[in-house]
Amino acid sequence: MTSRDRAILLITLLLITAIIAFDLVTDSGEGVALWHLLAEGAAGLLGLCGVFYVLKDMFRLKKHLHHEREISAGLKQESEEWRNRSKTYLDGLSEAIDQQLTAWHLTPAEREVAFLLLKGMSLKEIAEIRDTAEKTARVQSMSIYAKAGLSGRSELAAFFLEDLLPATGMSGNKDADQPPSA
Repeated sequence: MTSRDRAILLITLLLITAIIAFDLVTDSGEGVALWHLLAEGAAGLLGLCGVFYVLKDMFRLKKHLHHEREISAGLKQESEEWRNRSKTYLDGLSEAIDQQLTAWHLTPAEREVAFLLLKGMSLKEIAEIRDTAEKTARVQSMSIYAKAGLSGRSELAAFFLEDLLPATGMSGNKDADQPPSA
């Protein structure tokens, strides 16, 4: 239910409750039967319960939204802090990758395609970003692999990332990859 739907429901319940309250006041002055007043009073109370239920739900949602916004702001701040802490390293890595691409004698266009490949973009996405045909991106990527002596995208990524990532198991134990000694 949207907030607009809740507001309409709340207003409707308030109007129904007000109309019933007005009717109760006029009916009691006219000497209407007690059972009729009790039935209308019960309907008015149900309408009032609905009003409180919708209000309680609105306040609960507002509190939940506020909490989620706080969490989101914290995560955004954490992300920004990580980005700021790692910027020097990332800039250095980017420069080192560019130096290796240059050492492979890649053209500027091929270097750009190589960076986009390393970012995980598809050939179609690379072609769209560079405003070229997908076939052009494919030919350039094949040229990159040939000049680098690599078989494909996974070897290209591994060439640059293999030493940056922890060994499998991520136990933090330097000897984790070593077989146990006898």
